[in-house]
Amino acid sequence: QLQLVESGGGLVQPGGSLRLSCAASGFTLDYYAIGWFRQTPGKERERVSCISASNGNTYYADSVKGRFTISRVIVNNTVYLQMNSLKPEDMAVYYCAVRRNYCSTNARLYDLWGQGTQVTVSS
Repeated sequence: QLQLVESGGGLVQPGGSLRLSCAASGFTLDYYAIGWFRQTPGKERERVSCISASNGNTYYADSVKGRFTISRVIVNNTVYLQMNSLKPEDMAVYYCAVRRNYCSTNARLYDLWGQGTQVTVSS
């Protein structure tokens, strides 16, 4: 049973912080790139961040650079997305997804997806 489970979403005020988790079950994340995507109704799915397997390179959408940080903790088989200085436009359902080795901006190239976690940013 291969599974990704997101957690850590919730309600936060503008300027606040959340830490999202993406926990893998049934396989190890060592050989996979892990991407974080977000989805808002009526908008295209956007890749907000990714971390590659082989070299650990990280990538961020321009809209989140300097505010979000992606990290992998091998012992936990988990990838995290630390989100600081949150803005209302960050409100979305956040998904993690995996593909072999290297990151891609194309969501269709990812093999396995979690069910998502809701992030709400409101005053």
